[in-house]
Amino acid sequence: MTDKTDLLVFSDLDGTLLSHRDYGWAPASAALHTLRRLGAGVILATSKTAAEVTPLRAEIGFADWPAIVENGGGLLEPGQMGETDIGTYPEIRARLAGISRDFKGFGDMSAAEIAAETGLSPEAAARAKSRRYSEPGLWRGSEPDLERFLESAGAAGLSARRGGRFLTLSLGGTKADRMDELLRRYAPRHSIALGDAPNDVEMLERAEFGVIVRNDHAPPLPHLAGEDRGRIWRTEREGPQGWADAITALLRDLKLTEEPIGHG
Repeated sequence: MTDKTDLLVFSDLDGTLLSHRDYGWAPASAALHTLRRLGAGVILATSKTAAEVTPLRAEIGFADWPAIVENGGGLLEPGQMGETDIGTYPEIRARLAGISRDFKGFGDMSAAEIAAETGLSPEAAARAKSRRYSEPGLWRGSEPDLERFLESAGAAGLSARRGGRFLTLSLGGTKADRMDELLRRYAPRHSIALGDAPNDVEMLERAEFGVIVRNDHAPPLPHLAGEDRGRIWRTEREGPQGWADAITALLRDLKLTEEPIGHG
């Protein structure tokens, strides 16, 4: 991998590159292959942990590019096999203590409970519990109580982000913050961001082109300003099918390839 590239692609995982139903990415395989052939970088940007991202990044063929983990709390560098430090997770858990019993974080769940909530395998759920920089969880209370919880969390120095499934607490840092860092590092000619949830919006707005991937299993994102200018648009198909459609169209619009891209 060189330090320069024509294109960086920043991609959310669940509901975007990965199917909401089975976490599969096979429909995007041909588009991923084309990106590799062009020397483009694919930066996974996810709420998942380094332990979860490491095998997936290698599987899709982009282990030589960084990944943004835990909603921007950490950065998994090229070739790195996972985090070794404890990060800020103990501090996050300490600040959460006593704020509300209606927030049930991953630290309050067993791997079996996480597997039941997410559909992950027991082994994958255990990797999801291996947190360093953030605490995702489920809100069990009312909407008014949630607003009070968020105020209390903010007073405790915690930042909250809503993803497709979970509410995630951290000590700050976003996908967009890490994206800025990597754009400065690699200085690509073009950048694309793809996502489906509120915690992807800043990333979608920061990229040259943003793609909202259809996800019928979650509330749709509100209309974004970039859609009026054609800089942000929405896919017709869901998950990895929509992801592949968007990448195929943008590569042609950017004149980075004229070859047909098959469907994986």
